[in-house]
Amino acid sequence: MIEELLPAAAVAVEAFADEPDESPYPGEEDLVARAAPSRRREFVTARRCAREALARLGYAPAPIRSGPRREPLWPAGVVGSITHCAGYRAAAVAPGAALASLGVDAEPHEPLPDDVSGIVLTAGEPEHLAGLRAGDAGVHWGRLLFSAKESVYKAWYPLTGRWLGFEDAEVTVNPGGRFTARLLVDGARTDGGPPLRTLDGRWLVAGGLVMTAVAVAGGSSLFARPDRG
Repeated sequence: MIEELLPAAAVAVEAFADEPDESPYPGEEDLVARAAPSRRREFVTARRCAREALARLGYAPAPIRSGPRREPLWPAGVVGSITHCAGYRAAAVAPGAALASLGVDAEPHEPLPDDVSGIVLTAGEPEHLAGLRAGDAGVHWGRLLFSAKESVYKAWYPLTGRWLGFEDAEVTVNPGGRFTARLLVDGARTDGGPPLRTLDGRWLVAGGLVMTAVAVAGGSSLFARPDRG
């Protein structure tokens, strides 16, 4: 499903269940040595999806370690993102020559808890969500906006090396399957590319999930596949 949101240069692999007895890949054991069993299973499955996606780009299997903010460390020349939630794990990767960064997220398509909404939403977003609900009450727009900000962060961090809080991006959702995040902080990049000021993404609700993706090329979002119609 998530591949529908990605540009043609990206490769995605997803899974809807874990192998109960699957062990961590050699070289990744310490990353989940103290994790709860459920966290361990989702980690193992998501990393397997990532290795399968990398294999489709021609990369041999290898450990995928984690960086200082638990972000996956990809092979040189690759950008990518991993996501997991109840009943779903996925990874997306792309050649660095095609995309500068990539962020994906999946969430249960359920209402966003009120206590989380107070943390996630910036000024103007509650009114925006109210308008979206008036047009289509069947979509949990708050959860979608939360997911969009997660994808924005995952695309932002590899290019800036800096934290991005929920309050640092203002998201506008288009009911047709797209969204735009206006960044409210300095978007200077560590790779010398143009500063990040806005990031565009795509969203999909299917199979009880809400999924979002952001792909960055040269400081602007890039979606090479035609719109779903």
